This record gives sequence, C-alpha cells and structure tokens, in this order.
Amino acid sequence: MSNGTRIRLKNIAYAWTMALCLAAAGATLSVAQSPTQATQPSNTVALDRVVAVVNNRAILASDVDEEMRLAVLDPGRAGLGILTPKIALEQLISRALIQQQIRQEDAQASEPSQPEVEARLLEIRKELPACLRQNCASEEGWKLFLTAHELTPERVEAYLRFRLQILRFIELRFRQGIRIAPEEIESYYRGTFLPQFAAGEAKPSLDKVSPRIEEILLERQVNILFDDWLKNLRKQGDVEVLDPTLETHETVGGAGKGGA
Repeated sequence: MSNGTRIRLKNIAYAWTMALCLAAAGATLSVAQSPTQATQPSNTVALDRVVAVVNNRAILASDVDEEMRLAVLDPGRAGLGILTPKIALEQLISRALIQQQIRQEDAQASEPSQPEVEARLLEIRKELPACLRQNCASEEGWKLFLTAHELTPERVEAYLRFRLQILRFIELRFRQGIRIAPEEIESYYRGTFLPQFAAGEAKPSLDKVSPRIEEILLERQVNILFDDWLKNLRKQGDVEVLDPTLETHETVGGAGKGGA
C-alpha cells in the first residue's frame, strides 16, 4: 500500500476500513441523506477496491493506477510504451513478495541512506528522458512534471527508496560468491563487444573494457538467480487476483522482476 494511502487511512481510518470491507465483497458505499435516496444509483459512489491479495496484504485499484503513473520514473521502460494495468499489477505482486521477504531476512541491511535516495532523485531529474523535456533539474520544471503525472515529492522519494532497497537486497543475497572467469570475459569481448564496431573504427583493448564486461556478465548471472528465486517465492506464496480483467498466466505462477 502506498505512503499516500497510509496517510489517508490515518485521517479517516474507520470509514476507510469499512469501505475496504465492502469493496472486497464487490459492494459500494452509499452517501445518501435518507433511506429513499440510498436506493438511487446516482447517489452511490464506488470507492477504492481490492484487486489482489498477496500473503494477506491487499493491493488496491488505486495502487495499480499509481504504479502506472510511477512508470514514468523507470528508465528501463524507455520506448516500451504505456504500462498496462495487468503489467502494473504484476509488478506490485512481485514487489510485495520481495518486500515481505526483505522484512523476514534483514530489512535494515538493505535500507538505503537518505543521501543515496537524494542522489538517485537528482540523477532522475537530470538524466531521465521524460524529465529532460520538462527541465526537471529546475524546481519549477520538477513541480510541473509532478503535477502532470499526478505525483507528489513524498511518493516519488518513497518509490525511489524502495527501488534502491530491492537493488541492495539483490546485491547482498545473490551477487556475493559469483565469479566471472577471464575466459568468459574474453569470449564476450570477441563475440559480442567487438562486432558492435564498424570496420575502421577504433576498438578499445580487452584490458580497458574488461571491468565493464565483467559487470555485464555478473549482472546476467544475478538476474538468472533472482528470477529463479522469485519464481519459487511466488509458488510458495498465496497470491489471489480478485479482478478477472487483471489476471494473467504470469500472475498465477510466472516469474519476473516486475519492475523492481
């Protein structure tokens, strides 16, 4: 559940809890002034609803909507088009499973510092393609960007903090112990790296690009381990999609980072 939702819950806890109970049952809450008015469809307001449950943690329709808006901050989605509700729910399910596992293992070890979050935010504002078009490096441009995408500074910071937490968790859990052999680096250099250069172009030496190639191969190994781990996590967890329009084969038993 998003930080913004939690703030609203503190202000209207009782009313919101009742609304969620009704929403989970597919009902709506009437705001009528009298029994007669309560029967009129025009006076019935459909509140937020639960679209999925992950190990007893509810994912709301508003969470899906917010995830779609937050996708604008994901550099990995550049050129991939608009995030669909199904993919957004997939990401939220994966994120909920990972977050629960982080809490069980060692949440404090994976927690990023405030300077790290601020550095990531600054990087986003200066380098994200969508931000460059709106001059997000300036305060005015950043405010306009947030308004255009219906986001708040607090929600963006929370989103970036959690992404950094996931990355650190992956680093601590999967990266340690992985070794890339020199032969693998040379094979990548000759088979993948060099062919990217046109004939006659200056080609960096193997020694110069070895660290970067090692990083690429290391990331590949980590991704394989992470994907297998997440697949098992989903199999062991209790994931139920309550909205049939958002259910996919991957939601039931598939794997993937889900934009973590």
